[in-house]
Amino acid sequence: IKKKIDIMKIKRLLILLNFFVLSINCSFSQELLIPLNDDYEMEIQAAAYNSDYRFHTAMKSWSEYQFDDILNLDSLNKSQFIVKDYNKKWKNIVWNSIFNTDFIGAKTDDFYIGINPIVDFQVGKDGDMSTWVNTRGAEVRGTIGNNFAFYTNLRENQAVFPEYLTDYTKTNKVVPGQGHARTFKETGFDYANASAYVAIRPMYWLQGVLGYGKNFIGDGYRSLILSDNSFAYPYVKLTADVWNIQYTCLYSQMTDKRRVLDDETFARKNVVIHYLDWAVTKRLNVGLFDAMVCRGQDENGVRRGLDFQYINPIIFLRTTDYYVGKSPDNALLGATASLILGKHTTLYAQFVLDEMTVKEFIARTGYWANKQSYQFGVKSYNCFNVKNLFLQGEFNLVRPYMYSHYDGEDNYAHLNQPLAHPWGANFYEIVARAQYNYKRFYFQYKMNFGQWGDDITTEDGEFQYYGHDIYKDYYDYYHIEGEQGKYGHYMLTGELNTMMMNNLVVSWLVNPSYNLNVFAEVTHRNQKIEGLDNINNFIISFGIRTTLDRKYYDF
Repeated sequence: IKKKIDIMKIKRLLILLNFFVLSINCSFSQELLIPLNDDYEMEIQAAAYNSDYRFHTAMKSWSEYQFDDILNLDSLNKSQFIVKDYNKKWKNIVWNSIFNTDFIGAKTDDFYIGINPIVDFQVGKDGDMSTWVNTRGAEVRGTIGNNFAFYTNLRENQAVFPEYLTDYTKTNKVVPGQGHARTFKETGFDYANASAYVAIRPMYWLQGVLGYGKNFIGDGYRSLILSDNSFAYPYVKLTADVWNIQYTCLYSQMTDKRRVLDDETFARKNVVIHYLDWAVTKRLNVGLFDAMVCRGQDENGVRRGLDFQYINPIIFLRTTDYYVGKSPDNALLGATASLILGKHTTLYAQFVLDEMTVKEFIARTGYWANKQSYQFGVKSYNCFNVKNLFLQGEFNLVRPYMYSHYDGEDNYAHLNQPLAHPWGANFYEIVARAQYNYKRFYFQYKMNFGQWGDDITTEDGEFQYYGHDIYKDYYDYYHIEGEQGKYGHYMLTGELNTMMMNNLVVSWLVNPSYNLNVFAEVTHRNQKIEGLDNINNFIISFGIRTTLDRKYYDF
């Protein structure tokens, strides 16, 4: 009898295994992720923000699978090809490798691999100062079957930046969004970065991604929830699409470079994010977000594991925090919404809540613990019925002390940079963008205007904290001691900074398969600090580069 039972168990296991193998090999679309930089992806963006379809736009990177019934990405890419018919086969191969296809590639019905160079060679001027960037690298991407994809890239960089970027890099010891900075000769920096992922879809409604890279939540240029502003990080992302709902669990580990442990490694923090997006109609999407930042070690540097209650993919983490009792962890909640008007015009918004005391919020006393951020924006593709014309306007406001927590180790940041907006907190910003492309010519303009209240170090060395630097302890309420120090924290308190930045880029797309382009760029940055002379940067640069991710130098 026991032998029969064992045979029955084996048969059941074989049936389950066979079902799993069949589900793995069923015909789904490609799982490669679309790069977060959308400078050369306007047709894809217009297809996603289209009133003809229900599309979950906020959680990025998008997967090619999402465009199955919307857009043929291969045909779109081929429509940009410059076709030449040489009488020698090798000439056609060379031409296509440079101007049309992967530099090296192979594709069959069940397998694809592409290998491409990553370069950024540019020279420029910031006033009398010479600037340059020298980036060399490569990417490898591919698919096996229809539901497994892999990707990796590696870059080695040296650069001499404009003055304001040099100051930022020296202060924070990181190149914005690109990792650890080491000095190079007298005025330059040397830095390396990489990213990678494997993506699999075992069932048509479920995708899993194991990666080292960046994610983005939102419909705007900025995100106050999770942006691609900071450096890459290790993560696991599980996304389920059921009915008109997309639910994502993102488990990641961040680094706190400001604290070195006894084993000479940097401190760690675990960040758990849940995001639920409901496509209510083809025009309206609403989303709910929560996050928990969990310090990876205690005050003595002893490693602290992730609380398993936070791994629960269903309940809101803030509720869990109440059940586990007093917790040192940092919780955030938020919501998003987007509404398509007409064909391609989208209104969008975000709200993020760190802390709020309703009584103090209504009283408008500037209570330090009323920490929220707000975003409102509008963008339009094929604007005024002009094909490939894109316009966008956006407003961001973040109250003082938002994203900060205790002594900084549980703040919402990674490798000395915020995970949300690069300006930190205690600011407002207006962003205007315009883009037009004709064939392979691209014209891009962006304006940033905003103000923030900066923290101050007085002449006698006293530090006055106004909630701008999210790495500072948020219990340093103010320079006033006692209970009164909890009040008077209104927007822009502190040293008032006003910044206006204009940026114009003209480029020609050399190869649409990996976004190789030649470009010329002009940037004017004006920063006025209360009581001091204006800081002006007039920067010109030109070169050739592979544009795969966005570099946020607008701060």
